[in-house]
Amino acid sequence: MFARTFGATTLGVDGLIIDVEVDSAAGLPGFDIVGLADALVREAKERVRTAIRNSGIQLRQEKVTINLAPADVRKDSSGLDLPIAVGLLAAYGLVSAATLDKYLFAAELSLEGECRGIQGILPMAIKAKESGFKAVFVARNNLREALLVKGLEVYALDNLRQLVGFLTGQERLLPAKPELSVSGERVFCEDFADVQGQFQAKRALEIAAAGGHNVLMVGVPGAGKTMLARRMGSILPPLTTDEALEVTKIYSVAGLLKGGGLIKERPFRSPHHTTSMVAMIGGGSVPRPGEVTLAHHGVLFLDELPEFSKKSLEVLREPVEDRRITISRAHGTMTFPSSFMLIAAANPCPCGYAGSPDKDCQCTPYEIKRYSQRISGPLLDRIDIHIQIPQVKYDELTSRKKAETSAQIRERVIAAREIQRQRLRKCKLFCNAQMNHGLLQQLCVLEEDAQQLLQRAFQQHHLSARSYDRIIKVARTIADLAGAKNIQAGHVGEAIQLRNDKCFGAG
Repeated sequence: MFARTFGATTLGVDGLIIDVEVDSAAGLPGFDIVGLADALVREAKERVRTAIRNSGIQLRQEKVTINLAPADVRKDSSGLDLPIAVGLLAAYGLVSAATLDKYLFAAELSLEGECRGIQGILPMAIKAKESGFKAVFVARNNLREALLVKGLEVYALDNLRQLVGFLTGQERLLPAKPELSVSGERVFCEDFADVQGQFQAKRALEIAAAGGHNVLMVGVPGAGKTMLARRMGSILPPLTTDEALEVTKIYSVAGLLKGGGLIKERPFRSPHHTTSMVAMIGGGSVPRPGEVTLAHHGVLFLDELPEFSKKSLEVLREPVEDRRITISRAHGTMTFPSSFMLIAAANPCPCGYAGSPDKDCQCTPYEIKRYSQRISGPLLDRIDIHIQIPQVKYDELTSRKKAETSAQIRERVIAAREIQRQRLRKCKLFCNAQMNHGLLQQLCVLEEDAQQLLQRAFQQHHLSARSYDRIIKVARTIADLAGAKNIQAGHVGEAIQLRNDKCFGAG
């Protein structure tokens, strides 16, 4: 007898509906799974048969063939256990196959028949709704995640026996109801009010947050580079509902979604400098998200930038420029989103004290040159803001005067982002850093004196075309913070100062 059920897996950060076709016929007993199943899915036949038996259901010894379609996509989700089990029961006539086409099943089965949670439930549930399914059946610890999708009935299962009872009409199950979320004021443990001095650095980070710009901070050890970077999230605008869903999907696929609820804060990823190239951009036989994707709509902080391997840094060029990363492997090509702010910190030399007025540098000119050349010019050219972080003075460190709070800075950032949102709404962009050259010419109007100042800077500093565009983007953000309609000379002058290519290597 033939039966058909529906499960799901993930493809990149999106869900993919899998048709589970089960055929049971008389013949030499066997159990075959076809359709490009990975080892994890091929092992499902042992879990499913044992789970069914331990649920008190006895199956006849027949030849069973299971096809997972589409057959040209590799399946690697243990969540196919449940639809395979339901399809098998339907093929044996133990549950009715008539109503199965309106349900999607996604859960792993234990040998006792218990339902276990899996990764990627949110994109699977989103795809189920888009595909017209009425309801989705998931393990109980995936419930909160599945309930994030509006307009889709979600049933939480404890075990296979419970589902069989529902499908045979012997047990009643009610769809779960989403919890009422109370959104309070955002609370941050780290605040810019704790940072004494460093006024230029805080101004630069405010501009970066307002326009979504990348930043490189160079300074002696202990100047506060890491302290400043870790407070970046406290001045960024809150995630929109669509952005929060995108981020939650990514973390669901990566198996990093703690608690199963919607992620409400922008990600802050700080990988160690020993991080490999694959961990940075993602990969594997079936590509999974890397650090650049986990930082989507948030911050990727690279501390001790020159200590990262050359390969790990050079692969950042594409995601920094295009805000997505495409990974090709034997089993397919995946494109992951990677729209993040890159915040990098570096020492000026191997010992860290080149240019310091207080300590003598112990490095030779050759060592300093070799250290700076670890970061390629093309990568530096993609970073909008380059600033020097000086050592904090004693009177600034001991001052009792309270510094400006993150909440005060965040108000200005949100106001500037709203201006940008209105300007870029037709292009479906949300910050200045995302504009291309065509949009710059169309939307960034420079006053005459500002144009002359930029021309002189372009000729004197031998700027690249990319540097020219990035200076205009930063100047546009400075103008937005000031509430100015056009870009003025003062805005361009500050943007040029914030691109201090001489603070580290060549720009």
